[in-house]
Amino acid sequence: MQRDERQQKEKLERLCRELLCTIGEDPDRNGLKGTPDRFARSWLEFINYDPGKTETAFECVQADQMVVVKGMRVWSMCEHHLLPFWCDVSIGYVAGDKVLGLSKFARIAHQMAHKLQIQEGLVQNIADEIQRLTGSQDVAVMGEGQHLCMVMRGVATPATMKTSVMRGAFRDSDAARLEFLQMI
Repeated sequence: MQRDERQQKEKLERLCRELLCTIGEDPDRNGLKGTPDRFARSWLEFINYDPGKTETAFECVQADQMVVVKGMRVWSMCEHHLLPFWCDVSIGYVAGDKVLGLSKFARIAHQMAHKLQIQEGLVQNIADEIQRLTGSQDVAVMGEGQHLCMVMRGVATPATMKTSVMRGAFRDSDAARLEFLQMI
C-alpha cells in the first residue's frame, strides 16, 4: 500500500470510528472491532477501482452493423445520500471502421460506476466513453437501476428507474431506436 493510500485508509478508519460513536455504538465491541478497517478498505476499493485496459478495438469486417451488449450489472453510489445503487446497463452502437472488444463494454460500465453520482450521469458517462473509443456517433445506452436511497429511507419503496442516452441514428431514426430497444 502506497503512502497516500495508507493515509487515506487511516483517515477513513478514523471517520468510521467517529461515525459509530456518533450513532451510539462502541467501535471496540466484538461485532464492530474490524468494521473501521473493512469500511476503509471498501471505500478505497470503490474510489481506486482499476478497470484494466478499456481501449482494445479491432478492425471492423462489416461496417454499419449494430452492436449491442446487455445485462451488465454495476454498482455505484448515490452522490446525494452516499448509499449504493445497482444499474443494469445495455449498450449499443453502429460500428464504423472498428469494433470494441466485447469485455471492454463491462470494463467501461464498471469504470464509470466507481464514483459518487446519479444514474443519469452514469449512463451519460458510459455513452461518452463508448463514443470516444469507437468513433461512432450512433450510440445508445440504457440503464435500469434500483436505489437504496429510495428503497430503505424516505418513502421506503422498491422501484426501478430507467434512463437512456440516444445519439445519432438512435435519436434520429425510429427504426434504429426500436431495433435497439427490441434487442435489449
